[in-house]
Amino acid sequence: MSQPCVVFYVSGHGFGHASRDIEVINALHRREPGVRLIVRTSARRWLFDLTLEAPVDFHEAECDTGVVQIDSLRLDSAATIARAAAFYDGWPALVAREAQFLRDAAARLVVADIPPLGCAAAHAVGVPAIALSNFTWDWIYEAYTPRGPDAPQFLSTIRHAYRTARRTLRLPMYGGFAAMDPSTITDIPLVARRARRAPADTRSALALPPDLALVLLSFGGYGLEDIRVEGLHLSGYGVVATGEIGIRPPRVPPAGLTPVFMIDEPALYRAGFRYEDLVAACDVVVSKPGYGIVAECAANGVALLYTSRGHFAEYDVLVEALPALVRGRFIPQADLFAGRWQPHLDALLAQPHPPGPPATNGAEVAADAILDWID
Repeated sequence: MSQPCVVFYVSGHGFGHASRDIEVINALHRREPGVRLIVRTSARRWLFDLTLEAPVDFHEAECDTGVVQIDSLRLDSAATIARAAAFYDGWPALVAREAQFLRDAAARLVVADIPPLGCAAAHAVGVPAIALSNFTWDWIYEAYTPRGPDAPQFLSTIRHAYRTARRTLRLPMYGGFAAMDPSTITDIPLVARRARRAPADTRSALALPPDLALVLLSFGGYGLEDIRVEGLHLSGYGVVATGEIGIRPPRVPPAGLTPVFMIDEPALYRAGFRYEDLVAACDVVVSKPGYGIVAECAANGVALLYTSRGHFAEYDVLVEALPALVRGRFIPQADLFAGRWQPHLDALLAQPHPPGPPATNGAEVAADAILDWID
């Protein structure tokens, strides 16, 4: 009997969709190594190569259009809608293309996080589709478009595709899902990357000071060039950054300035560490609210200093969920860019921890649900 084939359709928007789907794929492979796995996405290949533990056939394909980001904190809503409209104008041909791909692959199941295209193509060939996400794209896009008869037609296209999903695995911190059949929705725990190395080991391996509160800058796939950390004056803190911040400060700063430690992320992985190990080795993450970084902070007990990220419907949902998951505090962008971090950091770390760690075994729960459908 041939190996059952599962095709993952992964949104190319940011890092969060890809990082959590990698966790699900790894959990699925640990449970059933005989499943053949295919990924179709416009997300960057290196994200998968760094942390996949399973053999996967990777196919670069635009499966959805996400949101047009200027950088990690600014988006272009008009360009977002224009790009989505152009994509869905070619919908019949896109669905036909993907349906043929699924036939050729002899797919047994589709998992979509959360491209409607995966659901529609699966429906076209009679293959069940599982939707996996904490939001839906129609919910995101309707915030940028008129309602009622003037709403763009592609919103109906998205909702019709989602309606065909045979099961929906809904993650915490969710919004949308009105298009899904309510009887198909199952709420699952956080899918989150958990550190595998002790914080002290990570600090030692990366030559990070053991006795200094460390602040990690984490702005995802779109980066943020406007932050200037070379001249920070923070008492009792050091700053950690990866290549997404375009600086190369001296390892030993002039007297009175905050030390900044640049981490080569590929070298981090070559040394046997992962990004979540770096998160866990720090005391605070500075970022925008996104599912991936919030889940990672929650899973590793790290505080989150967050700023605004433009008009994105997910933002309010994430901020509302923060107190139950992590120690969190808002920093205005004016303070972030001006280096006025000290009072925010001090107040953040003075907060009590949330009561009890959240469940973070969503990848394992999702993998079991996928195997149930294959069986």
